Parts: sequence; structure tokens; C-alpha cells
Amino acid sequence: MLVGVRDFPRQMGGDSSIFNFVKEARFGLDWLQKMWNNDSATLYYQVGIGSGNSGFEDDHTIWRLPQEDDSYGGSDARYRYIRNRPVLLAAPAGSKVSPNLAGRLAADFALCFSVFRTRDPAYANRCLHAAEHIFDLADTSPQGELLTASPHDFYGESEWRDDMELGATELYLATRNPDLPKDLPHRDPAFYLRQATDWAAAYIHGEKGSGAILGAADVSGFAHYELYRAMTIPGTPGGLAVAPADLLSDIKKTLDHAVALSEKDPFGFGAPWGAGDSANHGAALAVMASEYDHLTRSRQYDAFTRQWIANILGSNAWGTSFIVGDGTTFPRCIHHQVANLHGAGNPRTPILAGALVEGPIEKPDSGAPHGAKACPANREDPFSQFNGNGAVYKDNVAFYSTIEPALDLTAPSFLIFAWRTAGDPADPPIRQPPGRVRQEIAARTAWR
Repeated sequence: MLVGVRDFPRQMGGDSSIFNFVKEARFGLDWLQKMWNNDSATLYYQVGIGSGNSGFEDDHTIWRLPQEDDSYGGSDARYRYIRNRPVLLAAPAGSKVSPNLAGRLAADFALCFSVFRTRDPAYANRCLHAAEHIFDLADTSPQGELLTASPHDFYGESEWRDDMELGATELYLATRNPDLPKDLPHRDPAFYLRQATDWAAAYIHGEKGSGAILGAADVSGFAHYELYRAMTIPGTPGGLAVAPADLLSDIKKTLDHAVALSEKDPFGFGAPWGAGDSANHGAALAVMASEYDHLTRSRQYDAFTRQWIANILGSNAWGTSFIVGDGTTFPRCIHHQVANLHGAGNPRTPILAGALVEGPIEKPDSGAPHGAKACPANREDPFSQFNGNGAVYKDNVAFYSTIEPALDLTAPSFLIFAWRTAGDPADPPIRQPPGRVRQEIAARTAWR
């Protein structure tokens, strides 16, 4: 969202009178600031408990409107974590933090500085201080599972070097500005450029391989795009761990694999329909393709981009858009508490309009929480006749695996529409002359 505000000011930023995401982006940043205590260097990573626990009710076992939480269940101990939602600690104060969380959060706060540097300098400076402190706390020798969410299987993650690449890249772009706050741990942008390229090289040449679709578990496609733009700023030196061509090659690996799948799919989709999060994959591939074509000044993937967008907007076996409110046939019975309780069914103005749902999956899981309204009310399944070939789609509130919306699912959708509307992004806001960066890195390269 912050990237959209920065790169597409007329579509998502302050220059748009209709789709201005600035306040919404700050709402999210305010929440993240509450989860980080800069004075004690303490990070909290989650509010509430998802599911998988015994002896008490959790967020996924009962549905209610948010205002009911404070008194839900009276004094019944089973509902104690509904009435008083716990805040989960990522690590003791001042301790190392899981690098996937540290990298992405540092990127968020560095982007906060870039977006709000002129809108609200004091707020931006607070963000940049937080970004640098969190990045310094990254545990770059993690053992066991990476910290993501509780329970872990909600959002499992196995790779973290991409997150560190993204965090370092956004910090590099932020610290190139001339009006930096005082007492930063690192004021020299060369410190972050070196780290960004080192982590990019570690990711590309890592044992787990590379070339993943942009998503919550892997942000390499976006990190590479941002780093490429940073490295091709006039005056940026060579001799780094990766070249811009390496970054392009890794993005292209993902896109070429998607194209190969498209050519075998009757609807030209770039990901397996039954693999889960299929609609999100289509939007994410379209973002990556637009980024690649922009960097290469080509239209190599433009036709595929259009097709992948068409797939999530209705050009698919089920004939439905997977974005709430888009088209005439779209998700009506989404697995979302407020939308279900406040307006289940077929409202004239869909609640949660714009949300992207998970889409088809091979084996749909169901689980209607206590208190959910039946939707559809007649329990019909009009899409069943189109299921097959390892892919099933159900527009039924009970089937969270096909009809649940989520923030990470929706994120690439508004970005790709901004890309398609604008054509090209604005230049990143970088104003500091690159001379100091060039001299510092040249000295370090000579020393190595």
C-alpha cells in the first residue's frame, strides 16, 4: 500500500481525489508502531489467538461483531481471551528478532519515512528510527521455524533472506534523502546498499533456490524490483554482490514458469488452479510482470498480464470474478465475520467490496464457526457443475479455503490496477547526491 502511494500518487496517493490510500496506510503503520516499543527494543507480533488451542474459545471458533468482545461470555473462563485478547511477544526486550519479521517491518517503516517525510516529518522520523533499530535486531542465524503467526501453520514461512533484502533496500532508498533525523544508528546509505545486495545474492544462490511468486511467504519479486531501481540510479557503483541483470533473471524465472503453465491451461492461467490462493497468484504474477516490463522497457509479458487479470475477474471455468463487487458475478458469501453477520447474502452494495478471496483449490476445507449466518440461505452450490480437473470453487461462508478474503490476498490487486491505469510508476523519491555512497562503497570494495 505504501509503495502504491509512493509510486502511483494519482491512482493511490494524495493526488487522487477518489482512491487516496494515505490514511489507510497510516492506520496500518500506527498499528505496527504500537507493536514495536522503540525505547525498550521490544517487538510484539500478534494480537489475539487464531485457533488450535484447547480449554478456551479463540478468534476462529466463534463469530461476533468487534464491539461484543469486551463483555463476551460474561465471566466464563472459556472466553477470557475473547474479552481480553493477548498480545504475543516476538522476543524479550533487546533480543534478536526472527529475520523475516525484522526485514519486512524495517521495510514498512522505511517506506513510512519516504511517504510521510514531507507530509509529517516528525512521524516519518519516528518511523525511520524504528526501521533502523529493528533491522539491527534481525537474527541472521535463525534456528528452527521462523516466527510468523500463532499457530504457525496459518502463515508458514521458510525463507527470510528476501525479507532482509527488502528491508535493506528500502532503508538505502530512505537514507539517501538529505533531511535525515539526528542520532540514527546508521546515516550512511552505503551501509544498507551493501547489505541489500549481499542478501539478494544469498537468496538467489541459496540452497532453497529462488524464483517464487510474490506473496506473504516470499517477497523476493518485489525486493528484486526495488533493488534494481536502487542500483540503476546514476552514480551507483559496481563491485556489489549482485548485478541488476541477476535480479532481472530471478524475476524472469518465475514469469517464464508461469507462462509455461499458461500455455497448457485452457484459460491461460499462470498458476495451478487447485494449488490454493490461486486468485492471489494471478494478481501477484501480473504485478511482477508489470515490474519486469517496466525495468526492461518492453512489453514481453503484457499479453500474459492481461490474461492473468482477466482470469481473476471472470475469465475462468466458473465464470465469476474473485474480487468482491467486481463484475455481475462475484463472491457473495465470503468467510468474514463482519461481512457475514452484518450483510450476508446479496446486498446491493457488497460489504468488503474490493476484497480478493482465495479462489479455487484442489480439496476445499470447511468449518463454519459458531454464530455464522448460513450463506447462501438456500444452500445451493451453483458452481459445482464447473468443478473438476483438480480444482473446486464454492461460494459458501463455511468454505474458508475458497471464499475467505485476506489482507495478503488483496494487496497485489490494488497495486496491479494502479499499474494498469498509470502505465509507469513515478520515480522513487531520492534526492541526496550519490557521491558519498560511491566513495564509501569503492573503499570497501578495494578493501575486500
